[in-house]
Amino acid sequence: MSVARLGAFTAPDLPSLEGIRACVHCGICLPQCPTYRVLGEEMDSPRGRIYLMRAAAEERLEPTEAFARHMDLCLGCRACESACPAGVPFGALLEATRFQLARRGLSSEPRLLTRLIFAVFPHPGRMGLLLGALRLYQRSGLQRLVRASGLLRLAPRLAAMEALLPLVPPREPLPELIPARGGRRGRLGLLTGCVQRHLYPQVNRDTARLLSLAGWDVIVPREQGCCGALDLHGGRLGAFRRRARALAAQFAGDLDYVVTSAAGCGSAMKEYGHWLPEAAEVGALARRVRDVSQVLVDADLPLGRLETSVTYHDACHLAHGQKLRNEPRALLARVPGLRLVPLADSELCCGSAGVYNLVEPEMAERLLDMKISRILATGARVVAAANPGCLLQIAKGCRARGLDIEVVHPVELVARALPA
Repeated sequence: MSVARLGAFTAPDLPSLEGIRACVHCGICLPQCPTYRVLGEEMDSPRGRIYLMRAAAEERLEPTEAFARHMDLCLGCRACESACPAGVPFGALLEATRFQLARRGLSSEPRLLTRLIFAVFPHPGRMGLLLGALRLYQRSGLQRLVRASGLLRLAPRLAAMEALLPLVPPREPLPELIPARGGRRGRLGLLTGCVQRHLYPQVNRDTARLLSLAGWDVIVPREQGCCGALDLHGGRLGAFRRRARALAAQFAGDLDYVVTSAAGCGSAMKEYGHWLPEAAEVGALARRVRDVSQVLVDADLPLGRLETSVTYHDACHLAHGQKLRNEPRALLARVPGLRLVPLADSELCCGSAGVYNLVEPEMAERLLDMKISRILATGARVVAAANPGCLLQIAKGCRARGLDIEVVHPVELVARALPA
């Protein structure tokens, strides 16, 4: 029987009291938490945030703007989950708590910017129109004039968004079917993503090409929408569930797996069953989701030599959300001549975290500084990361510092090793 209330929280979508009470306050999570490492504040650590959740659940504390601020500052990277010996499901607790706060209208984030983000980013069609306009802004010379004028300094969050944007490429839609080449292994669905299809179409192209060469028929539903990851991380659980159901309908049918090369999308999709336990078709999709590295790591691919040094950054929702660390590295290690250089603190968030770098640019920049310093220490000329948000954030950091470092998805490097 569902519980109508949990202290200050009200149904539906209550944070799990069992999950909250699983925290034994040992502090092992503290050095893994990006905000705690920067701020050194207990309430901006996983342990501190769980203390606040428990106090609210036990009616010892009423959620306030200050409460919401500590939750908003969390990147949702889930590094604490990887470190936690008690198995506290921090990601799900945070998402449910943010839902509770959103219902009360409690948030420290800029409301107008947040509304704009959610009105555009999870809608691939609207995203395409916006990026088309921004492509004109870049190529017309207007961007140079705006930057030279200094106007962007008057709007720090707009400046953060503008600096994040790479050169917007022309649209490159994939055909709905890319047939298998060589020995056929089965049929896959390919998620193209909201941001990735527009800003990194080459990642989807290379993913489809590699999967085809590995023997898979690749199905790309033309009408596929957003997976709902941004809504989930923002506590917008109603919108998240609607997107999950719509996406499951697009990928219904005879598919062995549904593949994504965007870590954040894959993590959200693999958790559909938790948030929609009653929806059989959505749970079926969740069980078939695979990151591209899982499918390609043992594939028979005709790889030639690629003489380059590469360091690998662990996208948070691949390492901590999907628990995939070895597969991307093993895939890169298969490329003859490629030298993989270890990256210190490779699992430390780069500051992207969905749209965190847009709504919390100061904290995101401090984390980016840490990440770029560690990348420089490797001496590598190429950084690989398996999430479009990470690619945008790290590339922005390299551009701002005038560094000649290329930032790419692992599948791009593997595709470069294929014969022409």
